[in-house]
Amino acid sequence: MTSASPHMRQRLLLVYMVAVTVVGAGALALTSAHLTWPTDLSASTVVSVIFLSVFGIVGELRPIWLVRRGQETRTLSLATPAVLALVAVAGPLIAVAVQVSSTLIDDIMDKRRWYKTVFNAAQYAVCVLAAHGIYETLAGDLGGVRSPLAHAQRIGALMLAGLVMIVLNWVLIGIAVSLASGQTLRSTLNTDAGEFIATHVVLLSLGGVAADLAPHGVGALVLLVPPAIAARRFASAGARHAHEASHDSLTGLRNRSELHHALGDALEEAQHVYGQGPGLVLLDLDHFKVFNDTLGHPVGDEILREVARRLEAKVPEGASVHRLGGDEFAVVVAGSAEDARSLAAQLLAGLDDPVRIDDLELLVRASAGVACAPMHGSDVDTLMKNADIALYHAKLERDRISVYAPEYDLNTVERLRLLADLRVAIDKGDLDVVYQPQFQLAGSRVVAVEALARWRHCTRGPIGPDVFIPLAEDSGLIFRLTTVVLDKALAQLALWREAGHDIRMSVNLSARHLSDLGVPQQVALALRRHGVPASSLVLEVTETAILSDPVRADLVIRALRALGVTIAIDDYGTGHASLSYLRRLEVDELKIDRVFVSNIRAADQDMIIVRSTIALALELGLRVVAEGVEDQPTVEALRGYGDVIAQGYHLGGPAPAAEVEQMIIRANGMPALEGLARS
Repeated sequence: MTSASPHMRQRLLLVYMVAVTVVGAGALALTSAHLTWPTDLSASTVVSVIFLSVFGIVGELRPIWLVRRGQETRTLSLATPAVLALVAVAGPLIAVAVQVSSTLIDDIMDKRRWYKTVFNAAQYAVCVLAAHGIYETLAGDLGGVRSPLAHAQRIGALMLAGLVMIVLNWVLIGIAVSLASGQTLRSTLNTDAGEFIATHVVLLSLGGVAADLAPHGVGALVLLVPPAIAARRFASAGARHAHEASHDSLTGLRNRSELHHALGDALEEAQHVYGQGPGLVLLDLDHFKVFNDTLGHPVGDEILREVARRLEAKVPEGASVHRLGGDEFAVVVAGSAEDARSLAAQLLAGLDDPVRIDDLELLVRASAGVACAPMHGSDVDTLMKNADIALYHAKLERDRISVYAPEYDLNTVERLRLLADLRVAIDKGDLDVVYQPQFQLAGSRVVAVEALARWRHCTRGPIGPDVFIPLAEDSGLIFRLTTVVLDKALAQLALWREAGHDIRMSVNLSARHLSDLGVPQQVALALRRHGVPASSLVLEVTETAILSDPVRADLVIRALRALGVTIAIDDYGTGHASLSYLRRLEVDELKIDRVFVSNIRAADQDMIIVRSTIALALELGLRVVAEGVEDQPTVEALRGYGDVIAQGYHLGGPAPAAEVEQMIIRANGMPALEGLARS
């Protein structure tokens, strides 16, 4: 079936449904022509037939759900024992009437399409009439014989007839499902086949007992009701427990164990269709910890529920959505790698609208990693590993969506090794700190230095900050790294102040620091430990770090400024903040990004941006630092724009403390120790 096109399968399904309907109608007409409704039933048997009919209709409307790996995948109809008993007690016409009536009522209540209802009625008629044919062949000539052997023969014939009825129904439905879905008939019929047959044997036994008791009146049949109710309740409880064990309690999505099952099933179904998946999309929310830490776990839980709803709304039919724990989700989808990537883009787009919780509008972003069988793996574990590697790459490179590539695997292992080495370097104190001077252009004095981390690997040599800083940020190691840099920088500043150099020290903070309310206390302790006044410390943050969580950033910045620490906005112009917005956050210093400063003589637009930004910042009372000053003409141009501080390789590159101290002495002269000692 999988090799046929969807259009061809639809045509075959239509032909099949019409054929079954014609066979069912013809068989029923033929049976009606040769048989008549029974008129020789005793009064007690008539009452029993009515009871069984009602039992059958109610049993069809209130089925028992069979649970397979936490999913309600198949129902056990309590109409089955009633219809089977009616085959023996009242004949095929009444049995068919009860089965078809209960099916029609159920389909109408569930609002199924009319052609499905007609097909269901026809295939049930075929099944019941086939069961009657078996029973009549094996036990029809026994008549009123009441011997134990005859009784056993009748019961055996009825059990075999019931087995034919349920197996035929199973096959007829399986063919329709196979044509509709494109799955092979074998895979369709193999789904929980053993459990299905075993549980139906119980119902057939119940039907045999009902057929045996019916001639004795309805009083005996009533005794079958409590076991039926108990069976349904036990099954419902089992279904509930199975659902809880296989689904995430917070979002209602299927859980990690279900992902393994769903992916395994999809791999088995697609093994004969090369290049058609399944695809696995892993999604992880960006900076979700900030929401939990800032707004509390109840808000975080509501965000996760809303994300789950949006993901379910975006996935195509047949795809499965899972929550793997924390803020990580997974989707299994049929199709190629490009199909899976396209779905990943749709899922991320579904998160573009803000999540509204009470009076808050929260922007939730995510990253996605994609792996697709068979090119990225032909088993569950390999696909999971490679999708996880792709997700890690998307997080690291800020790509948002990344499809697995073999080189990512090597890069991931390499990065993990580098991360382990970085952790060791921090623990052993092997990181160096260099300093870059900042010059007040009006007077050409060094007024501040910026502390910059440097790492010389024991075997690889120098590792650039553009490599190890993002690694530290993504892993959370940035807190320990910044603690080391801050401690070394303040220790050096204390020495310079003791030597009489009255300058400021700038240290960078990451976005993670602005979401940690404990940072102000840590900074205060560091200042106290080194005996450095808070006014001599400048903490640099990027505008994108502030905008990622403005509420928490505002709290942290206010607490730091309350200590007397100066706050600088680094790389200004590369984000989306306005000066007025930054002023509301009460920052003190603005560092204009080198992208604009280094090009002011070559591009009029950059010159206008820099000049206007400096003028407006100075009007707002902000200190201005221009980064990327690489030549003397740029220095002269900046002098004309106002009271500007300059930083760049033309004035002095990052260097060890001893070299920077010589720069300070050359620019500022020998310090006045007495004046600084009194400060």
